[in-house]
Amino acid sequence: MAQSSNEKGSETGYKQELKRSLTFWDLMIYGLVFMVPIAPFGIYGVVAQGSNGMVALAYLIGMVAMIFTALSYATMSEAFPIAGSVYSYAQRGINDSAGFLAGWLILLDYIFVPALLYLVSAAALHDIVPEIPLLVWLVLFIAINTVINVIGIEFTARANKIIIVLELIVLAIFVAVGIFAIVQGVNGAEFTFKPLYDPNQFSLGLVMGAVSIAVLSFLGFDAIATLAEESKGGRKAVGNAIIVSLLVVGVLFIIQTWVAALIWPDYTSFENADVAFYQIAEIAGGAWLKWLTIIATAVAWGIADALVAQAAISRVLYSMARDRKLPKILAKVHPKYRTPYISTILVAVISLLVTSFFANRIGELASVINFGALTAFLFLHVSVVTYFLGKKKSRNYLKHLVLPVIGFLIIGYVWYNLDALSKQLGFVWLAIGIVYLSFLKLTKRDTKLDLGE
Repeated sequence: MAQSSNEKGSETGYKQELKRSLTFWDLMIYGLVFMVPIAPFGIYGVVAQGSNGMVALAYLIGMVAMIFTALSYATMSEAFPIAGSVYSYAQRGINDSAGFLAGWLILLDYIFVPALLYLVSAAALHDIVPEIPLLVWLVLFIAINTVINVIGIEFTARANKIIIVLELIVLAIFVAVGIFAIVQGVNGAEFTFKPLYDPNQFSLGLVMGAVSIAVLSFLGFDAIATLAEESKGGRKAVGNAIIVSLLVVGVLFIIQTWVAALIWPDYTSFENADVAFYQIAEIAGGAWLKWLTIIATAVAWGIADALVAQAAISRVLYSMARDRKLPKILAKVHPKYRTPYISTILVAVISLLVTSFFANRIGELASVINFGALTAFLFLHVSVVTYFLGKKKSRNYLKHLVLPVIGFLIIGYVWYNLDALSKQLGFVWLAIGIVYLSFLKLTKRDTKLDLGE
């Protein structure tokens, strides 16, 4: 239901309940934390093998590809500076039902991402300290992040800054030690452009297959849009933070994977592709660097990334509940901290349940997440074209037609290359959403908003 005129915010059309405290730098750091500057540590071997050693090229193409989606986010976030991200953009850009489905799909991404991050991190630490049960690590990670997110987004932002600094320090150590190892010719290392382009191994289809994996490391820049109602930097702050954080993390991905590829050029000889990066770190600097990168990955995923992931999904739940698309209680704001605390606690409970269910099926959980994110991105690009060209009659065809269409085609290609299990589980989730939406309409609970223009 639309807010009454005396409740409407001047910019959003809603009563301003969340605290505006985040600067551009807070938003950018939030995006960096969500994407994890050291994300390639965990999937390096798979991408290297899939790209015939041109792992830096895979990340470069992935960054360029996601820029088009980032531009669509920037365009819509400037037009609608509200907390619902792609849910709100599709709702206003296409129609109310499309908004619900886009929000339902992004829920599949956001609501399961914290669970995946907790599970991977807990498993890594359990391997290091097997005496501590996996469940103990899970509960510890979930409890810490829930408390931080309930206390407030400012506290989350401060925690983000500390964690991102620690991540960058670990990354800088690896790059510095790695470059020294290359100069020393360790493991036959020598400088070459082959990680970026190897004419003897290049195949567009093969490299693009690796891109479909590498591009998933960039997922998370979109979560910045969920904090639009807590930004104090104006309408352009969110969009600018999305684009800048994506470019920064892309450059970091390229540098670290290039260095790793030079230290271990024979990508066909990995003992285990899942832990290839840690083996490379050990070759470059010894056991201490191996364990440093392992621990950094666990903390980055289980605390930093999961922290912002939980904050993001709680804002989407808050936004959808505020519009009566989900139970109204999820829109409750803490009287002291002014955060959507009920939604935050719900995400914690779901994370504990999901991690228990998928404890030995991490791959299946990741597949579901990928489907939700990429399908929601398709809705985003359609929203830009429909809103600006269809509703606003814009004549800026480059910004409002060409760029989002390119973004749609790129995301569509990556979506097409998802595995069969991902699509099967994803379509089941979508079907449930359609049934739920039909229920809302049939029972007259689907109260449409006064979207205006």
